[in-house]
Formats: sequence, C-alpha cells, structure tokens
Amino acid sequence: MDSRAAAHLLHEIVALLELQGEDPAVPAPFADAARSLAADEARPVGELLKRDKRRFAPEVVEVLEELNATGDAALLDRLRESTPEGLFEMLRIPGLGPSRIRRIHEGLGIDTLQELDEAARDGRLAKLPRFGARTAEQVQRGIAWLKESGAQILLPHGRAEAERLLAVVRRQPGVVRAEIAGAIRRHCETVREVEIVAACVRDPESVGAALTRAPGVRDSVGSGTRTVAIRFDDGLRLVLHCVPTEAFVVTWFHATGSEAHVREVAARATLRGCSIDREQLRDATGTAVPLGDEAALYAALGLPWLPPELREGMGESEAIATSRLASLVTLPEIRGVLHCHSQYSDGGATIAELAAAARARGWRYLGISDHSQSAFYSGGLTLDSLQRQHDEIDAINASFTDFRVLKGVEADILPCGRIDYPVEVLDRFDYVMASVHSRLGMNATQMTDRVLKAMDDPHMAILGHPTGRLLLTREPYAIDMAAISQKAASVGVALELNADPHRLDLDWRLCHTAREAGATIVIGPDAHSVDGLDNMALGIGMARKGWLTAGDVLNTRSVDDVVAFAQRRRLAAR
Repeated sequence: MDSRAAAHLLHEIVALLELQGEDPAVPAPFADAARSLAADEARPVGELLKRDKRRFAPEVVEVLEELNATGDAALLDRLRESTPEGLFEMLRIPGLGPSRIRRIHEGLGIDTLQELDEAARDGRLAKLPRFGARTAEQVQRGIAWLKESGAQILLPHGRAEAERLLAVVRRQPGVVRAEIAGAIRRHCETVREVEIVAACVRDPESVGAALTRAPGVRDSVGSGTRTVAIRFDDGLRLVLHCVPTEAFVVTWFHATGSEAHVREVAARATLRGCSIDREQLRDATGTAVPLGDEAALYAALGLPWLPPELREGMGESEAIATSRLASLVTLPEIRGVLHCHSQYSDGGATIAELAAAARARGWRYLGISDHSQSAFYSGGLTLDSLQRQHDEIDAINASFTDFRVLKGVEADILPCGRIDYPVEVLDRFDYVMASVHSRLGMNATQMTDRVLKAMDDPHMAILGHPTGRLLLTREPYAIDMAAISQKAASVGVALELNADPHRLDLDWRLCHTAREAGATIVIGPDAHSVDGLDNMALGIGMARKGWLTAGDVLNTRSVDDVVAFAQRRRLAAR
C-alpha cells in the first residue's frame, strides 16, 4: 500500500471516530498523519516506516504497520462495523461533517438520508440544539445536490419518492391511470431517478407540459412531447411518459424492462411475425393489437406474464416459457426468520418484543443471532450474558404453544478461518451463522480460503452476508463466490441473502450462481429493531430477482426442519 492510499484510510478513521463521539484528542494524531501523508510524494508505506516512523504517534504507527502487512487495520474494521450503515450515507452530503451527523443521530434517532430529509422539511432538524433553520436548509440543499449529481439512492428511499410523485401525477386532469416503472418497478437495489407512465384520455402532451410548470420544478426537458424529464428543487429527477390510453400497456412494458429485456422480447415478437414499437404491439399486417394489460402483451408472444423484477435480459423469457420460473418465492411462504439482534448485543428491542412482532407477522419461529464475543464493537455476547440470554429464551418459549424462539448466534469468522467461541459453546446453539466482520482487505485467495476453512466446521449452518458489501459506501470484499457456493452446496451450509437495505447481500446476480450450484439460501432481515423485521419484503423481492423458489429458501421450512438442517453435520461428526 502506498502512502496516499494510507492517508485516505486514516481520514476515514478520523471521520468514524468523530461520528462515534470520541474525545477530539483521540482522532487528532490520525488527522495529523493523514494530512502529512497526503502532502508527501506517494511512496510505499513499508519504506516510509523504515525511514521516518518517529514522525507518527504510536497508535498511528500500529495502524500503518497493519496496513502495510495486510492492507487492513483492526481499528478501521471495528469502527466500520460499529457505525450504523446509514450514517455512511450522510457523510456524502456536502457540508455535513461527522460531528453534526452524530448529533443528528443521537438527538433524533435518524440514520438514513430519507429520514434526514423528512426531518429537515418538517422542522425537527431546525429544533435541535446548535442547528436552526439555516442549517436545516443547508442540509436540504446538500441532499438536493446529491440527487442532482445523479447519485444513486437505496431502493426503499427511491420507492418512497416515487409513491409521492405518483400521487401528484394521478391528480392531474385527464390522467386515468398512472404507474411506477423503471428500475424501481424492477426492484433494483439502487436507483437514480423515478420513472412513471400515465394514461391520458386527451392531449397527453399537455399533461406533461402542465407538470413542468408545477411548483417546485427547477427545470425540464421535452415539454410538449409525450416524454418529459423533470428536475425538482430538491434534486429529484422524474421521467414521465404521458400517452393515450391505448398505448399505456406497451409504454409501461418499455419503461419497465431493461434494454436487454426489451430486446429479448422484441426478438421473440419478430419470430412470431409481430413487432413492438414504443407504444404498440403490431401484427404481421402492421395493425395495432389491442391490449388490456401486460399479461395480454406477453400472452400474444406465447409467454406467461413476467414479474417486473425478472426483466433484466438474462434469459428470463426462455426460462419462463419452459416453466423454470413458475413458482418464485413469496413473502407468505416465509415461516420464520433467523438473523435478528436483540439488546444483548447491538439491537434495540428485547427478545420478547421481537418474538411478539414475529408472531404478529404470521411467522412460527424467530432466531436470535446476537454477535459473538470477538465482536466487542457491537456488544458481543460474553459467556455470562450468553447464559442469561438462553435462560430468557427458555422462559419465553415456555409461554408459547405455537411459536419458538431459536438460540442462534452471528459468530465472527476470525482471520485464521476459525469460528468464534470454543466447540463446547457452539454446541449450545440451535444454529450458528458465521460472518466476516474484520480484515476485509484480504485478497481473493486469502478471503476465499478463510471462508472455506470456516465452512469445514460442522457447527456452521449459515454464511452471513457473504460478500460484506454496503451499498453506496463499501464495495464487496474480494472472494470467489463460485467456489463458496459449490462448497456450501456440498457440505450443507446455507448462504444468506441479507435483506438489510444497505446490504442486500447476496447480490441478486450471485443468487443465480448459488442456485446453479445447488446451494440453499436463507433470507435474513438482519433486524436490529422490531421495524427491521419488515426488511423481509425487500429480501423477497431480491430473491425473486435472483430466480429463487420456495424450495431454494431455508426459512420457508418448518422450525423442526430448520433445526435439523443446522444440526445435521454436528450429529454426523459425533
């Protein structure tokens, strides 16, 4: 690693320390070192330490030595894992530094951009001590700048914006139907803009033109045509297609599918002697075919209706034509969840509260998977607290006849590939989910070997968030997921599709890889609160996008089947 790259990571340590409210004296030596390294000519960190180690504080030297040896540092890993993911998003807002973000998080309990935008609009942010109306306006402008720059936003945030704009479009005179299209309808994990299609009973061009003159519009392109692109004062971008009612179905199809999917379907139409233009399906004579809905469009081409989340041009038309996509998993098929954190580690709810919420959602079991002892940054379970937790779970289960709380753990996969806790402790859990939370800078060979070794442990039932990505803030670590999927299938370890909107890991594309290898998938909410259980709906959408059926998903099975899956290798090893 060279000194410029090290300076960047030291700056990140400074920001994270400030986010967590450390005394200013703690980040100061890291800030000084980062500025010094950034000003120097780039050179290898190892050479720098040999020649000039005394210029840095001891704690900085320790980090630099780790970066030089491994490309990673334990302090940085700890800070990353103990910082709520949404706060990383806020660091992208110009003018909003770590100390202000910390005060917002502590004062209002806010940890997403969407919540911050709402607080700036409704006056809560301005009422915080040392903020005021002017700062709230600056925050709004900063969020608008992010939107204007074309920066991606997380799917739930994009969907909330789309629902708001959809209500506006539906209120326009002459609009008889309007629907969300584009990446949001396809359930893409991040989105850049909102796309809406409106069916108009008269003069569709005038509907779009009227919206370009609405309050809050900064500028627009295409006024007077059937497709207008509108940019609002808050930076949000809307692409609006206004068409006659008879053109709605085909326009909605075009505006929803990826370019590859539209080409795939258009090629199929050509083979059947038809054609699809931007607004109509036409038969061999060029006559427009009347269509009542999208199902009629696909049926005219000899296909079942394709759910929007599949429309990515990955062979889905052929797959559904041959019934390989006939039974995608649905939320009602989920019978329980296994990735939940309680107040015993870094969760905000009690086990009883989580259990009650899970029962209210119609589930039959809930797995508590608090962090293991090595995860001290997240309040990992000591042996004493583990015993208290298990006693509490036993007491809760004694009160149920139709529901069960499972004793699980999210155990760290240590850099050597060992799973945290000794064997006699791992034996006490109903299931063990093992995850990587440290030394994320390993190369692909090292990380793959580390995880493969962990999978040899018969206690391991689930590999949690397998690539470690945080959407918009952290790239996946290097790992050979084809090799991991094959090993998981062969030994009977389930791969998690983590449904936290910041993770969505496995990536839906990698779900294809896992499915082809024959690996089992578990969809986990990674819930740190009662509301976090609702992440499951997002995870189901990603599972469907990855072509998963109920048979591919572990937690569509009964509690007894889940426990049997988790303990099969343990029993065989004995």
